[in-house]
Amino acid sequence: MKKLLILLFSFFLYSPSVFADDISDFEIEGISIGDSLLDYMTEDEILKEIERNKNDYYYLKEPYKYSEVYILKDFPTYESISVIVKNNSSNPYLSNKNDKFTILTVRGQIYYIEDFDSCIQKRDEIAEVVSRMFKNIQKGENTVSHTADPTGDSFIDGYYFNFDSGAFVELYCSNFEETFRTKMNWTEGLSVVVKSKEIFTWLDDY
Repeated sequence: MKKLLILLFSFFLYSPSVFADDISDFEIEGISIGDSLLDYMTEDEILKEIERNKNDYYYLKEPYKYSEVYILKDFPTYESISVIVKNNSSNPYLSNKNDKFTILTVRGQIYYIEDFDSCIQKRDEIAEVVSRMFKNIQKGENTVSHTADPTGDSFIDGYYFNFDSGAFVELYCSNFEETFRTKMNWTEGLSVVVKSKEIFTWLDDY
């Protein structure tokens, strides 16, 4: 049984004595790191999503090593749920061919289009709850320009909670320059992310 369920507006801990130190203990809409994406989508649906989103991380040194896949269903709490998996569309990076579509990151989003202040307010509410629950976990805060926008006018403002394993829970608001956001057909707003060390390292290499 998973120890911790992360939702957007409330956080539940199955046992007050449990403080999760394994990132797989976290769930967003019932989805955890280590799950198979095949439990939520068919392989054809996954491959279509990989193709559709294949250029999302074009600015990284290895942009196609992993893929972000949006789970195509309605959720009660978030407006969208996406996960990151190894890119199995051609299997170039897999040593174990049976290791198919293992979830390495889960992200829940709620959109705040051109409403950055409301996003920050909700993010801070959630961060306060997480801080009370995990008093001994390293917490950081940063505001960085989004590397995909060459103008430097798009940024991310967030908190992160760093586990001993190198995995992260992140709470951040994205605020894109509007012309760039429209061109890329992206949304903006609040993201609640459970991220493995593997994906953190990949995203940091650009």
